[in-house]
Amino acid sequence: MKTSIATVSISGDLGQKLAAIAAAGFDGVEIFENDFLAFDASPCEIGRMVVDHGLSITLFQPFRDFETLPEPQRSRAFERAERKFDVMQELGADLILICSSVSPLALGGIDRAADDLRALGERAAQRGLRIGYEALAWGRHVSDHRDAWEIVRRVDHPHVGLILDSFHTLARQTPLETIRSIPKDKIFIVQLADAPLFQMDLLSWSRHYRCMPGQGDLPVADFMEAVCATGYDGTISLEVFNDEFRAGSPRAVAVDGHRSLTALVDAVARRAPALGINAPAMPPPVRADGISFVEFAVDGAEAERLGALLGQMGFALRGRHRSKAVTLFSCGQANIVLNEEKEGFSHSAHLLHGASVCALGIEVADAAATEARAVRLGAEPFERQKGVGDLDMPAVRGVGGLLYFTDRTSALSHIWEVEFELEPPRPTTAGDVERVDHVSQTMHQGEMLTSLLFYTSILDVRKTSEVDVSDPAGLVKSRVVENQAGTLRITMNGVQNRRTQAGRFIAETFGSSVQHVAFATSEIFAAASRMTEAGVPILPVSENYYGDLDARFDIEPDVLKRMRALHILYDREPNGGEFFQFYTEALEDGFFFEIIERRNGYRGYGASNAAIRIAAQKRHARPIGLPRI
Repeated sequence: MKTSIATVSISGDLGQKLAAIAAAGFDGVEIFENDFLAFDASPCEIGRMVVDHGLSITLFQPFRDFETLPEPQRSRAFERAERKFDVMQELGADLILICSSVSPLALGGIDRAADDLRALGERAAQRGLRIGYEALAWGRHVSDHRDAWEIVRRVDHPHVGLILDSFHTLARQTPLETIRSIPKDKIFIVQLADAPLFQMDLLSWSRHYRCMPGQGDLPVADFMEAVCATGYDGTISLEVFNDEFRAGSPRAVAVDGHRSLTALVDAVARRAPALGINAPAMPPPVRADGISFVEFAVDGAEAERLGALLGQMGFALRGRHRSKAVTLFSCGQANIVLNEEKEGFSHSAHLLHGASVCALGIEVADAAATEARAVRLGAEPFERQKGVGDLDMPAVRGVGGLLYFTDRTSALSHIWEVEFELEPPRPTTAGDVERVDHVSQTMHQGEMLTSLLFYTSILDVRKTSEVDVSDPAGLVKSRVVENQAGTLRITMNGVQNRRTQAGRFIAETFGSSVQHVAFATSEIFAAASRMTEAGVPILPVSENYYGDLDARFDIEPDVLKRMRALHILYDREPNGGEFFQFYTEALEDGFFFEIIERRNGYRGYGASNAAIRIAAQKRHARPIGLPRI
């Protein structure tokens, strides 16, 4: 299948859009008429620009309110079409989209619509052009692809075909089985878009909230499987109306679009191998098992202070790199790497963001296969500077830093022993950190869809529903990607302004991504007691919180008293799952650690406590501009 994207899907003028679309790897482009009209170049010049970029024009669109009009409007509609045909021939486009009419003058009627499209098809044939008919979900008389197909079937003309759009079908919950019986040669192009599930009018939903396949909640893969069951192997094209995309980077959105189509075709080919879909060659989504390490970019003084804090939290200095200024702190299965190198990616990250998380290690089933899939899906590979004896560790540039991939089936399972001079592990004690429970990445809200698609297309993980986190200065949108076992969890928080706690973090660190790391323990009261005694700056929680907690939950008085004394927060799920958490005070321009304990299968993140945590952090925040740790 060939890939295409509509120019309306991304920002910029037509020239910028074409450059971004070509750079992302698309085969073709839909020219949206408004983009054409606003661009100061002749149709012939635009056509040459498309060819010069190595693209083809897959569709010229849209042509509105054509069919079943009374006279004199009907004759005028044919005149308008002829003018569009003139433009198409100069552009070098051979297919135009006719969307079902929304005109209050439209008379309706399947036979009347078929007569109009047949007559237009004859005119198109004389010029070597084709017309594709699409049912708008809000069309006045035709709003269902089944009716649109019946009209095209009755037209019975080789230059008149059907255009299928996933949004228009899925938004109305039209049965997908009805697609499978459509002859493949009568499907002229397939347009794809996803969307979050909202309760709103179809037009507003479509015009503002569409997104790339895999970024929303619609069953786009089911739709695509039904299309492929017809034998269709033509162009699949993205038509995405989204306010954030139109305000974002054209290249970034185009890359997301190409990634989404590649991942979609791969997913459908794997779930329906009998269809014989010619999918791009790459490994399947790889099982992810957890966070193998968190790497900080620091200088000498910062490394000393952060290392001291980790020691207070129970981490041991486990080893020093054999040839680099890199140290390893470990506790249980949690590994923290402090990188003080004066060159390379970590040093560049430190110059830009200050002391910050510059890389994450993700343990997967097969590190090499994960990198291969990521690169095939448009991720940029990264090769770290290796010292003598260092291993090849697959890596790509990820969201806000590097993603390294480790596994237990290759030499990477011994990376610490190979690359570091290790000290013996210290004995475990009650309340020890056992592993990384989750990392929390903070980003501008417009970057969240990119992040979701990046993780879910590469790894075998799922995304959760969006949650609103209340900050006194505004809402923060939060979503999570996690594996089925709950051993890998990455939370993403999208901010709209810098006045929120998360927004301030982005502003002060110039876009640094990981704002906090949460460690899991099985004895949180012991952990809080020991860390408090060791001098860890625990975030104080308001007394009012515990009064409300006592009213909402049946908690033993002695337990509640200990929680109050140790500043431990609490949540409970309807199934009985319990969650305990406490935080360090904010460090590094808003970065902080969290300690959590999950009981009885709790799967959440204590979302109801977020406002309490944010308020406490604001009370104890250092003024902007004070020295970092």
